[in-house]
Amino acid sequence: MTRMRMAGYAAAGLIAVTGALACAQDAQEKPGFKDTPQLPGGKWLVHDADRPAPTVATPAAAPGGAPSDAIVLAPDAWQAETAPWQVAGGVMTVPARAQGAKESNLVSKQSFGDVQLHLEFRSPNPPKGTSQDRGNSGVWFMQRYEVQVLDGYRNPTYADGTVGAVYGWKPPLVNAARKPGEWQSYDIVFERPRFAADGKLLRPAYVTAFLNGVLVQNHQALLGTTIWRKVASYQAHGDAAPLQLQDHGSPVSFRNIWVRPLPEAAIAQDLPGDAK
Repeated sequence: MTRMRMAGYAAAGLIAVTGALACAQDAQEKPGFKDTPQLPGGKWLVHDADRPAPTVATPAAAPGGAPSDAIVLAPDAWQAETAPWQVAGGVMTVPARAQGAKESNLVSKQSFGDVQLHLEFRSPNPPKGTSQDRGNSGVWFMQRYEVQVLDGYRNPTYADGTVGAVYGWKPPLVNAARKPGEWQSYDIVFERPRFAADGKLLRPAYVTAFLNGVLVQNHQALLGTTIWRKVASYQAHGDAAPLQLQDHGSPVSFRNIWVRPLPEAAIAQDLPGDAK
């Protein structure tokens, strides 16, 4: 037998052994256990080998960027109620408004319910006005529930109306505002309210918000639809509605807006039985 033929047999044997090892590994049980106690809910064991792995969501290369499963809300994903907003380089700015003219809120073309939202905003510099007349805007979920946008840097105003507040209800835990003219970031988790078929409120809306990376609202329950100078209350509505950026007469700018619709699993552990 020639050396070449012997080498061929050896290589074939090595391939066969390698393949057998791979098949053996594939046949092994998935990592985990099947002899552990059952977790509450009665479906999975502790460290259950059969529990499905999480879906992969690839984070952005740069901080604040949209992950792979996000919906990017570029300027063409919005429509203005009346006057168009100014758009330049992906930045959307509240348009100038003549005295007595109607506001022109920016409304998303797509509707959402439970979401994770990221956006960046910038108040005008040099600042103009004081209190609520300085860099005022707002992020409205389902066009009903407002997290306030305001120039909160050395700008005294009422506590439940400053930047980071659930407007008209809860002040932010801290004032984490940057100087006017600097880009700021919001990262907000919004959980929509749940209603029974007859309109009864089963579970309120909740907001968790980070302003410039600082926690300002921690799973805060909302009182209802945002309203000025009155206590909010709920009116039953559907499971999805547009997002809205407020025109409050100040040229506030927005950019890098994206959302991740949240699965029911993100909310289900806190839902009453008749809301599931």
